[in-house]
Amino acid sequence: MVSSRGGTQAVDRAARLLTEVVHAPGSVTFTELAAATGLAKSTTSRLLLALERNGLVRRDDAGRFRPGEMFVRFAWRGGAEAGLTEVAQPYLDRLGRDTGETVNLGVSRDGVVEQISQVDSVYVIGATNWLGRAVPLHCTAIGKVLLAYGAAKLRPGRLERCTERTITSRAALETELAAVRERGYAVIDGELEPGLVAVATPVYRDGGAVVAALSVSGPGTRLTPPRVADVAAACMAQASALSAVLGHRPEPPAHGDGPPRLARAARVPQAQEPQPSRAAQARAPQPARAAQARAPQPARAAQARAPQASQAQAQAQREGAA
Repeated sequence: MVSSRGGTQAVDRAARLLTEVVHAPGSVTFTELAAATGLAKSTTSRLLLALERNGLVRRDDAGRFRPGEMFVRFAWRGGAEAGLTEVAQPYLDRLGRDTGETVNLGVSRDGVVEQISQVDSVYVIGATNWLGRAVPLHCTAIGKVLLAYGAAKLRPGRLERCTERTITSRAALETELAAVRERGYAVIDGELEPGLVAVATPVYRDGGAVVAALSVSGPGTRLTPPRVADVAAACMAQASALSAVLGHRPEPPAHGDGPPRLARAARVPQAQEPQPSRAAQARAPQPARAAQARAPQPARAAQARAPQASQAQAQAQREGAA
């Protein structure tokens, strides 16, 4: 059993490690933490594991330590967006590796979309730097997501036509936003720029509010309709993981009401048995029953003839004996 003095010492050591992680200008390595605190590596490892289990520290893809989910959730309690870019960066990086296309994180600012983080495409063709470039809400995938989930509002007046495929009718846009909520992601095809295709999914915070959108964009020659479905699934998976870090805990809607949750796969309806098949199943036993009814008849006839033959043989034997 750990003594009171030993327990206090463990808390003090864990607090020293946590302080180093929180005050570091960026992520920090295991070796740097052990050196900064003067703790043995075995002690450092054991305490970091305990802090990680409780959401006080987390590791990035390189194994370096950052403040954990508890700090992120606390910072977001007031609705502040500070630190969102840093928290989201690992998820953007993974999505970029999975798709090879341009990945963006966007929020609403003064009636337009503001891109706050980007991972560049691995391709030369179709690569665009969207950072610092204000784009309309109604003709971008990120903008449609923010509008659909109430995280942005359109400016009054006419909707700008950016290409011949841009939706400029507010009624048609409302129909499109309803489709976004139904499937859980938005798609544009040539609505902002000719040939540009993009997919975006919502990023939630605790309480279920949408605070940002994660997008993948590229030329239509690469983001073909069959590939868009795969890209959307990858985008939804990373957005869902980021939402969990921000404290979102999705609950299934009662009776199927409400917007669809992230990463929810669409159900494919199963084909029902056609009516003729059920009728055929009802008729199928009839020949069998008829066969069963006819089958015993030869046996009964044989049984009826058997005594007659026995009587004839017995009579012939008596006549021979006489």
